[in-house]
Amino acid sequence: MLELDHLVVACLDLDDGEAWLRERLGVPLAPGGRHAGWGTHNRLLQLGGGVYLELIAPDPSQPEPQAPRPFMLDDDALRARLERRPHLVHWLVRADDIDRELRGLGYLPGTVTPMTRGTLRWRITLPTGGHPAGGGLLPSVIQWDVPMTERPTARLPEAGVRLAGLAVRGPRAVVERRPKVGAPVPIEWIESRDDAGLSATFETPAGRATID
Repeated sequence: MLELDHLVVACLDLDDGEAWLRERLGVPLAPGGRHAGWGTHNRLLQLGGGVYLELIAPDPSQPEPQAPRPFMLDDDALRARLERRPHLVHWLVRADDIDRELRGLGYLPGTVTPMTRGTLRWRITLPTGGHPAGGGLLPSVIQWDVPMTERPTARLPEAGVRLAGLAVRGPRAVVERRPKVGAPVPIEWIESRDDAGLSATFETPAGRATID
């Protein structure tokens, strides 16, 4: 079965994005790294239960990538929203055998693409044009090609933040194609024509917080 792997919060500037998240979650993020050739860099947060949060932004130290940046970071409409604040834009599910799992999905999440950063190796579905399925509401799929002990959730420090729930609001055409996903928290699918989006709830040292 597919398992919830991580949530993606997008921003335009990594320092500003972390400051915004820290106001809401009350904790700093851990260093991530650069995605060479993709024009992005990130920071990470342990959420427990095999799940983490990724804060991602365009990397000004890299040249413009040849292909669109992942997670709609080059989309004009999203960039206009990110000018105001960071947003939860996507989520990823983990597969032990990505090719087998893709054959059983009810949608096309993209082309399986190998990626590396340092000692990390993984394969991830990347859609043509940088727009994930369902406008980001349907998850991309990732397969970690390193031992469990080397994956982000095993290496990230404990931060005292836990994911409490994930809600996916979208039109019927999206909700009907939802995959079966194992997760340590409820994943709620809500049919909505006018208010599509993702919303995650967290238990933090200061109480409960929601990010959308």
